Amino acid sequence: MAVNTSAEAPLPVGEVSRLIGGWIDRLGAVWVEGQITQLSRRPGAGVVFLTLRDPSHDISVGVTCYRQVFDAVADVVSEGARVVVHCKPEWYAPRGQLSLRAAEIRPVGVGELLARLEQLKKALAREGLFAPERKKPLPFLPQLIGLVCGRASAAERDVLENARHRWPAVRFEVRNVAVQGVHAVPQVVQAVKELDAVDQVDVIIVARGGGSVEDLLPFSDEQLVRAVAACRTPVVSAIGHEPDSPLLDHVADLRASTPTDAAKKVVPDVGEEHERVRMLRDRARRCVQALLDREERGLAHALARPSIQDPHRMIETRAEEVTALLERGRRCLRHQLDRADSELTHTHARVVALSPAATLKRGYAVLQRADGHAVRAPGEVEAGEALRARVSEGEFTVRVDV
Repeated sequence: MAVNTSAEAPLPVGEVSRLIGGWIDRLGAVWVEGQITQLSRRPGAGVVFLTLRDPSHDISVGVTCYRQVFDAVADVVSEGARVVVHCKPEWYAPRGQLSLRAAEIRPVGVGELLARLEQLKKALAREGLFAPERKKPLPFLPQLIGLVCGRASAAERDVLENARHRWPAVRFEVRNVAVQGVHAVPQVVQAVKELDAVDQVDVIIVARGGGSVEDLLPFSDEQLVRAVAACRTPVVSAIGHEPDSPLLDHVADLRASTPTDAAKKVVPDVGEEHERVRMLRDRARRCVQALLDREERGLAHALARPSIQDPHRMIETRAEEVTALLERGRRCLRHQLDRADSELTHTHARVVALSPAATLKRGYAVLQRADGHAVRAPGEVEAGEALRARVSEGEFTVRVDV
């Protein structure tokens, strides 16, 4: 409950400590999970002192328990072990210090840890953190590689040596961190965030050698998984050996079975690339040569055609055909003209033969009355009527005499 105080009416330190203790005393017993970072078990002492730390956050709290409570698990619990403690919060008023009084300590077994990891894995998968479409492609040739690993570790040596053997010009930005224990998670998370903030870093490798399930637990921590999921830089997970599969493997953009495998997957081999370039160059040369050969054969075939070898031959052939057609046309026209001339001659002869003028030339005459009508019968004229007589050489007038 709130306490009314002011600058004129403050509470003494002892009163504040007493009030805090009263509030904490009203709290019930709780089950707490954490990792033992310090263990003080003095010979002959009836109380054991522990420091219990949250593996995912930099938060610790002291724990005290009677010797018989700790002796029940002393054979299986040591520094670095994860335990579940049934305890009640206590306030030590003289020092203003909070601690937990443990009534029971239970070690967290491997099976239970794996079950919890499986539950966390399913929860993160439902959020889409492991979805394939979230995976970012790795650059073909990274210029600067960020490496998160233990100091002077075999994993660091494997990655650096194999990468530089494959591509000597590759550069690394190394962050040495704790890769197991209580400080592993915050240090790895901090290193990943620092490297992700460097624009020149093209890819980040998180590497660690093999170990037990407990040793690899930091790389299945939810805080680390979410930090890697938020990275804009591609992240490669190279934790443990082939059978090991921490949650970091699922959220990373690429999973390598070992640190050596990570170096091989991230950095191309300069010898292989030279060979690939040579093969592609040879293939391109063959393709160009095949194209040139095909075009050369096509050109030779085109040049072998008569129209190319003797381009005037077609014109000459057509000229001969035109000359022949012209002569044929002339012959046909001449034949038509000759036939027409013959027909005209025959027709003229017939016309001449049938013409009245020819009859007149034989001594006949045509008598015409004054109105121009020809006289065909004696009864058509009268005595003394003047008629016009038309003969071959001209005409004259005659008079009818009866």
